[in-house]
Parts: sequence; structure tokens; C-alpha cells
Amino acid sequence: MQDFDQLHRYLFSEAQVRGEMVRLQESYNAILSAQSYPSEVQVLLGELMAATSLLTATLKFEGDISLQLQSQGPLKYAVINGTDEQKLRGVARWEEGTEFGDFLSMCKDGILVITISPEKGERYQGIVKLEKPSLAECVEDYFAQSEQLATRILLGTEINPTQPFAWGMLVQALPGDESDKEAFERIAYLTETMNTHEAKVLEAQDLLYRLYHQEKVELFEPQEVEFKCSCSKERSAAALSGVDEQELLDIVAEEGSVTMNCQYCHAVYSFDAIDVKAIKSGTYGQNSSTVN
Repeated sequence: MQDFDQLHRYLFSEAQVRGEMVRLQESYNAILSAQSYPSEVQVLLGELMAATSLLTATLKFEGDISLQLQSQGPLKYAVINGTDEQKLRGVARWEEGTEFGDFLSMCKDGILVITISPEKGERYQGIVKLEKPSLAECVEDYFAQSEQLATRILLGTEINPTQPFAWGMLVQALPGDESDKEAFERIAYLTETMNTHEAKVLEAQDLLYRLYHQEKVELFEPQEVEFKCSCSKERSAAALSGVDEQELLDIVAEEGSVTMNCQYCHAVYSFDAIDVKAIKSGTYGQNSSTVN
């Protein structure tokens, strides 16, 4: 059985370099199943999901990270949100009936917004212009600009109606030792020989041995990756608390209920007149059911 939907971290014992590898199948399929995406958008979501997992693994605190693409091209918006526990969710919006072309055409005049939100401490946001021909190279630009660490990233996908597959690898020079630049370049070159077929058919240890059998690699215990939406009826109720009560009651009178749809998992939460009264009085959830 393949060790998919896991993030693997590893260190090179004789070089100041660290690495990460993630391979996604069920979690990737869960995002694609929420909406009927064009194949080009499916590919980009897979790459974005793998990239978010890799970046989430760099967090040294409890919190969230999001990678968001915004553009004037056919792809208007795509985002993957992740947590330090490797729980991911995502969604994309695109212009119907257009030709997507390559990455830069698809994301014309675009930006990559990386937002890091620790549970304790200040929120940080980095913005990178989409000027390179691939998402992987654009994420490398982020590390070059914000972290100033030599970083190599590979991203890939295989679109299949029943078993879509996405993967990513990251190798990065550790801070504080400029003398190991040659070692980083050697390891980065070896990493670049990776391909989607090998990522899918080889076990993690076999894959790392194939790439780095001349290096000393310390592989740590993997971390599970899963699709997880944080929406809830309580959160939807909180969002409605800022809406005028009469406006909500008018919707109930006309449509039978106020409904809130999650853009990530498409869960539907409904609220009747009693719910509206409780929401506006601040007592919602204390004595009421929270079933969808």
C-alpha cells in the first residue's frame, strides 16, 4: 500500500540541507470532488495543494497558512488553506468558456499571496508577482525574497477521474552556513531527476534512496495530510449576526429559511425564524439544535 496523503521530512546529515516530500491522493480528490473543475484548474489546484503542504511544514508554531492566486487571466482566483496539523481545503474560480494556455497565460498579471496566521503573534503576508513559467518557480521566488534561503521546489500532478494524484518536493539550505552552497546545488540537482511516475509507484524510503543513495539522509516519522473544512453551523450563525434582523426575517418569510453555503465543501446550513431571533439575541446554540 502506497504511503500517500503523508508529508515526509528529512535531513541530510553531512550537508546543511533539509528536505520535504508530500504525495496526495484522497485529500486531493476531496477538493476536486467539491466542484466540477476544468482539467487545467485541477492541475493547478493539485500543485497549489502540494505547495501549501510543503510550506505549512515550515511553520514553527501553531497556526494557519494560505496560498492564494489572483489574476486577470482565465483563472480569477485559487486558494488552498492549511494548518500546522496538515489539514487542507481549497477552492478556485475561473472564467467559463475561455482557453487557459500555459501557466502565465492562465494567471495573466497575477500575484501569489502567502498569508501566515499564527495562533499567537502577528499575522504575516508576502506577495510575489507571477513572473516565472511555473507555480513552483514562483514559490521559490517567495523564499528568495522573504526568507533569503536557497530553495528548490518540484510540483506535479496526474489527473485521473477516480484517483487524481499530486506531489511536491522541497529542498532548502539551512540558515547560517554559506560554505555548503555546493552541497545544496548537488542535492537540488539530484532532486530535479524526480518525476510523477516515480512519485506515484515508489514507497517513500525507496524513492529517497533512488534520489540520494550517495547521501546520508535522516528520515523522520511522516505526518498525515487530510482534507478538512472548518465550516460549521455556528460559524455561519456568527456571520449572520452582523446582518439586520428584519432583513433576515424577510428572507425566511419569502424563501422559508436563510441558507449559507460553504464555498469549500458546499455544506448547506439553514436557519429559520427562531434561529434568527436567537442569533440576534446572542443565545443561538445554547438551547437549539446545530444539525445542518
